[in-house]
Amino acid sequence: QVQLVESGGGLVQAGGSLRLSCAASGSIFSINTMGWYRQAPGKQRDLVAGIRSGGSTNYADSVKGRFTISRDNAKNTVYLQINSLKPEDTAVYYCTAEVVTSGAYVIRNFWGQGTQVTVSS
Repeated sequence: QVQLVESGGGLVQAGGSLRLSCAASGSIFSINTMGWYRQAPGKQRDLVAGIRSGGSTNYADSVKGRFTISRDNAKNTVYLQINSLKPEDTAVYYCTAEVVTSGAYVIRNFWGQGTQVTVSS
């Protein structure tokens, strides 16, 4: 089994910054794409940013220029640097990883439990 554990959320004023982290552990042979999604109350879960094993990235238009995704492959960890926070960024942020599991070598998607980001105006 594989576990993803997020950290770094919290309450911040508009214009502030946060750095989210997500560490994967367990039966991991390798990790392909890692990413961050967010879900605001009453809304669907949407992709925020993704990063492939080679380092290429993609972002939602609403966060381009403010959010930066990165990863440390040696630590199986993905980060999300969030700058210039806006009240509309308030949501639960979830990390995800496409994992090639050790032993069976099957590809599965795993999710973290989520971390709350609240931006006050």
